Amino acid sequence: MITAEVCVNVTANNIQQNFTYLVPDRLKFLSAGWRVSVPFGRFKKIVGFVMGVHEVEDSMTFAFELKEILEVVDEESWFTPEMMSAARWISEFYLCPLSQTMSLFMPGSKGKKISARVERIYKLARAFDEKNFSRKPVQLKLLKLLAERGELRAIDITEQKISSAIKPLLDSGLIEVEERRILRDSYSKIKSVPRNFELTAEQTSAIETVEKFLTTRKFQGFLLHGVTGSGKTQVYIELTKITRRMGRRVIILVPEIALTSQIVLNFKAYFSDVAVLHSRLSLAEKSDAFHRIREGKVGIVIGARSALFTPIDNVGLIVMDEEQDHSYKQDNAPRYHARVVAEQFAKFHDSAIIFGSATPSLETFYRAKRGELILLKMPHRVLNNPLPLVECVDMRGELRAGNKTVLSRDLLELLKRTLTENNQAIILLNRRGWSTVVMCRSCGAVIGCPDCGLPMTYHADGRLLCHHCEVIGEPPDICPSCGSRHIKFLGTGTEKLERALKFYFPNAKVLRMDKDSTREKFGYKKILDAFAKHEADILFGTQMVAKGHDISGVTAAGVLNADAALNFSNFRAAEQCFELITQAAGRAGRADLPGKVIVQAYNVNAPAIIFGCAQDFEKFCASELPQRKEAFFPPFCRLVKLIITNTKEEKAKTSAKEIVKAFRAEISNNPAERQEIFGPIKAAIANLRGVFRFAVLIKSENLFVVRNFLLAHELHKRNDVSIDIDPSTTD
Repeated sequence: MITAEVCVNVTANNIQQNFTYLVPDRLKFLSAGWRVSVPFGRFKKIVGFVMGVHEVEDSMTFAFELKEILEVVDEESWFTPEMMSAARWISEFYLCPLSQTMSLFMPGSKGKKISARVERIYKLARAFDEKNFSRKPVQLKLLKLLAERGELRAIDITEQKISSAIKPLLDSGLIEVEERRILRDSYSKIKSVPRNFELTAEQTSAIETVEKFLTTRKFQGFLLHGVTGSGKTQVYIELTKITRRMGRRVIILVPEIALTSQIVLNFKAYFSDVAVLHSRLSLAEKSDAFHRIREGKVGIVIGARSALFTPIDNVGLIVMDEEQDHSYKQDNAPRYHARVVAEQFAKFHDSAIIFGSATPSLETFYRAKRGELILLKMPHRVLNNPLPLVECVDMRGELRAGNKTVLSRDLLELLKRTLTENNQAIILLNRRGWSTVVMCRSCGAVIGCPDCGLPMTYHADGRLLCHHCEVIGEPPDICPSCGSRHIKFLGTGTEKLERALKFYFPNAKVLRMDKDSTREKFGYKKILDAFAKHEADILFGTQMVAKGHDISGVTAAGVLNADAALNFSNFRAAEQCFELITQAAGRAGRADLPGKVIVQAYNVNAPAIIFGCAQDFEKFCASELPQRKEAFFPPFCRLVKLIITNTKEEKAKTSAKEIVKAFRAEISNNPAERQEIFGPIKAAIANLRGVFRFAVLIKSENLFVVRNFLLAHELHKRNDVSIDIDPSTTD
């Protein structure tokens, strides 16, 4: 008999072993990599992944009566051996169930069948005599069309209104039909042409350095640190050309869906074998992209972090653009960081990996300084265009001068001059909605989400929205805490900024780009395309307007509430503040015309503000790294965050305390390496739908010491504990 080891697709942490099932005779073709439906526990049918198939003696006995696999889910084996190996590595490194990491390699929701779309193609089967069809004009028309064109799709025949001829001609054997798979691709119509220019000396040097390692087919990591406008994308393109000439394939990662269309446009000027993957594509489009990749019809995969999890093989180059972006970190299970996974994948493939950024993360920059990565520097813009002039406005002075609007007088003047000169501007405000919070002026209570407790945001359509849970509510007339009617709407969101811009510049065309205005599939692309064509004068929005866009007409940029991140208890706050200013400023003056940027802040003396406005990454690092070292934060340690949950608050806290006590007892016996543990404290979301949550933070010089502790105490198998390695936040 034949048995299969099946990894069942359940989310429970305490189910991490594979289960043995009988393979019925009708499914003897099964091998590792197929998705199947199996009975499991109380489930009559659940999806599982076949991890291995074995032929055993019929007389062999098992501890339990084996159940049969019910059916296959897909029309073909889904997982390649490389995909399965990668899934195992992610599971082991991030201490999460294998079923979760296997699901990363699926383009859709778990358990959903992915069916191919086919169309019927008709061809001539043999020669025909027109005389025999003198009284059958419809059939004769179809035969002549097939003789002329070679083949016709069913839709072509329908459009000619001769569908009635199909059946008799098939019955007579004069024509034949085949089913052909249709590969859907929303990016297939994107066309572009290469631009004529000469590579700069800095670009050429970077390309030549990486090329040496591409030819040896050995793993090597690089940090491409280039200022905004230095031509990093063209370096990626030139290295992709080299890699493809070698017969190897390429993965290009971008953090934001908003950046996908522009980089696809750039690459399609040189390559036709491109597949695009991100969360806004339909399940069918993702499935067809996987099929094209598996069949070898794709040499370049471009997309967000999910682009790592395709059936691609023979990878010679991986590029991670804007590598510092927090979007590369997945905050729900499995909580992987694409930067770590991409580097491991590069090692699997013996390929080169390039981390590119104008503002690299301090972890990556520190690794380059220590020689773990090869540092490639491009400190100048192409054509030696200057970086934009950046000025900082102290908003406290604006208030003292009686200006209570969100736009400073200097920024208003810059926008006025920009519009008069028929140029364009980009304004960044890192908030959505109309007002940031709704607060009671009597007792100070903030209206929170009923599910997670985070402040809800007021929108201009009169609704409250939790941007974490997507819960919708109505703004209260009276305070639910004290009964007061003194409800105040505080802060500024993108909707309020839009009204202000239209008030000050009624003749200007403005476009808003945030999560609310880009919910449709290609919402980002439509907005950016319109702005690039100068169909609008001002583009404003949240962080997605600040990165990667290369629009020649933009000569002005504004950054509102630049120091907002500094108000949060996050060790990355200064880094994120610096990055935001530098990236937003980089949108201005990228062509022949010089750029100017106004940065608005209250804490104008913060190093992140000073060095951000100076666009001086080296000085920012020199200021920030000693503070990180003293406080024992990355890059001088690795972080592991545990969230302990229970419906009873005291039980959750007690469980967390027990973990802290056990860890301290063990690390006291190993003083050679620095390990610290903090907590428990209430998590940022302290109560989620009636479940209390406490956070424990571990800092370690040796991540494997922490992982061994977690494994020894089987914390990865507990459903009340979530493990987050390299978390984006500490609470």
